[in-house]
This record gives sequence, structure tokens and C-alpha cells, in this order.
Amino acid sequence: MSYENKFNATTQLKLSPFFERTSQLNESQEWRRWAGHLAATSYELTHENEYFAIRTKAALLDITPLKKYIVEGRDAQKALDNIVTRNIGICKVGQVMYTTWCDEDGKVIDDGTVQRLADNKFRITSAEPNLEWIESNIARMDVQIKDDSYSTAALALQGPNSRDILNAVSSESLDSLKFFWMMDTHFEDIPVSISRTGYTGDLGYEIWMNPNDALAVWDLLIDKGAPFGITPTGLHALDIARVEAGLILLDVDYISSRHAIVETRKSSPYELGLGWTVKMNKNNFIGKNALEEENKNGPLWNFVGIEIQWPEFEKHYRKVGLPPGLPSTAWRTSTPLYNQQNQQVGYATSGTWSPILKRYIALAHIKSKYAKEGSELMFELKVEHFRKLTKATVVKTPFFNPERKRSCPV
Repeated sequence: MSYENKFNATTQLKLSPFFERTSQLNESQEWRRWAGHLAATSYELTHENEYFAIRTKAALLDITPLKKYIVEGRDAQKALDNIVTRNIGICKVGQVMYTTWCDEDGKVIDDGTVQRLADNKFRITSAEPNLEWIESNIARMDVQIKDDSYSTAALALQGPNSRDILNAVSSESLDSLKFFWMMDTHFEDIPVSISRTGYTGDLGYEIWMNPNDALAVWDLLIDKGAPFGITPTGLHALDIARVEAGLILLDVDYISSRHAIVETRKSSPYELGLGWTVKMNKNNFIGKNALEEENKNGPLWNFVGIEIQWPEFEKHYRKVGLPPGLPSTAWRTSTPLYNQQNQQVGYATSGTWSPILKRYIALAHIKSKYAKEGSELMFELKVEHFRKLTKATVVKTPFFNPERKRSCPV
């Protein structure tokens, strides 16, 4: 049975085309639902080795659950320019752009990438289903849209050894492939596309292929990657890495405006630190008028990084005779933040102890007045059932930003 037919056979449980391998490797058999798929939280009993594979070796992640759409036709560029905030007109064939798309009020519906596969052909990736919304906004244009979610499988290979592994497998060298560009190549006789993109903030690539070739591609990478420390990696390790990279996550760091019950749950690109994706010098796009007004007046909220200061954090625990209660995995709970007058001025959305930076960090929505870099806030925590406030400082993101992420050896 083909991968696509497996999807059609059940509406309850979707299995990636890599599941035959990942299910055997998952020691704990702990899974999380991702876009209706089963996705491994970690393959080993703890995620520490997988995290350090991202930062020191090479991590292999199944990212097939990403929603993927092909937009093709004479008006494909025009259609995308109408719905996303980036200027698709300057996107060259083989280039990838990260972008947001918004409702008429300038509030973010979703974020993802646009790959230009040919002059009039693009692939959009997104966190959640967007097919109906895209179709409704390009209905009168000469363009066709196809759900590519089940006809293209994908892997992410992330970490400092990822390029060396791909060069050992690929028929074409990746040495000159630039950040946010892509290329076509072969793994032996298997055609694949490789984009220099990822969700870890490190040197990394994403590999796009026919699902029927998925197991062969996985086996080749595992075989050729063994000398370079390739490590199958799950979502726990990825979550730590993406917080270190300052990358937002839908339904955690923001809520899609299509699903927000009240207005206060909605966010604009400016409020998410993504104002750089909004290009006002292009023709009209959905939400442009509202975003122009917001750009003129400034956002009410900023999305920033915070660092929980260690000495005071540790002191709260020492006072009751306990070691500091650091999270073992990245957390995803709204946590209040206060100014020095004990007024709540924001909230953290996700955070982690960074093993490589040795810092306790988080991402947070802060009222603009209090969001200046270096501002001191108070972070809420519980110690033995009692509410405490401890110092936190607004800092620049990304927390982790290695030169290798963007550099090329040639």
C-alpha cells in the first residue's frame, strides 16, 4: 500500500513513510501527535544525546508532518504576493523565503516557508492546514493549488556535521549551497531536493523526496552518516534547540488568528518580532492597510528573549533546602512577568535550560514599554507550592547563533 493510500485508509492515525524505521528505534515508544501524525518525542530514554547531536554532530529528524502545498500556474507569483507579507517577486528560482500570512486586520494566521521551484511553481510549508484559506484567496486567478502533504516526504539533517554527511551521499556537492537556497541532486539513483533550512538555528538542511524512496534515503543517510555521529532525533531535543534559536511555534508562542477566541489572543508580525517579513513596498496584500497603521504607531507588544538570572533563582530553592528546580525539557506554559512595581507587563510562552549556553532562557510577550533590551523584570515560579518572583533580564535573540549556520566553505 502506498504512503498516500495509508493516509486515506484511516482518519485516526497517520504514519510517516519513515515509521518502519523510527518505530523500531524509539526505545521509550513515547509519541506526540504532530499534524495528525505520530512523531517521536525522543528515541533514547532521555533526549540529552539527541540535543547534543544537533549542536555537536548531526541530528536526523522526520519532518514529514509539515503541511505542504504546491502553487502553480501563470498567476502563481501574483497569488502568493497577495496572501503573504514577503515580496515574492524578488524570490529567485531555487530560493526559499520565510514569511507570515495575515488576516485583513494584520493578525498572523500562520508562518512558514515559500520555495520557488520554477518560474511559475512554488511550494508552501506551514504548521497547520491552510489549503482552504489559500484556495479562497486565489479563486479568480490562473493558478492551481495541490496538497503536497502526502506526496512529498521530508527529513531534516541538522548540526555541524550535516554538510559532510550530505556530501558523502549526494551526487552534487553542497559546499556552495547558501542559507535559504535549495538544489536538486541524487542519492545514488534517487532524486531529492535539498534546502538549506531548518528549525534548530544551526547549520542544517531539509531533504524533500518521493515517499516511496523514504526508507532508502533514511538507510543511506544512517549508513554514510555513522562516522559523523548521525543521530535520529525527536521533538524534545528539537524544542530546546528552537528556543535557543529564538524561533516561534504556533499554538505555543502565538495563536492563529483563525482560531483565537478573543482579540487579545491575536498577534501581528510586528508583535512577534517578525516585522522584517512585512514588505510595504510591494502591491496590496491581505492585511497591508492594518499593518501600515501599526508600523506607523508601533506595536503594543514585543516578542523578546529573557534570561532568568541564576543567583536569585538558585537562592529561592536553597532557602527551603532544595537544589534549583531546572526543567529537564523545554516547557510550553504561559508564565507571568512583572515589572519592579509588581505589575504584570507580559508573559513567557516557552523556555528551557540551555545545555550548551548554561543559561535559563525563555521567549516572552512583553508590553512594548518594558521590552527594551536590558530591562529587568520579575519571572514567576513556584517553589514548594509557594509563588515566588525572581529576576529576569530582556536579552537579544537568537540566544544561540553560530557562524556556521550561514557560512559556506567555498
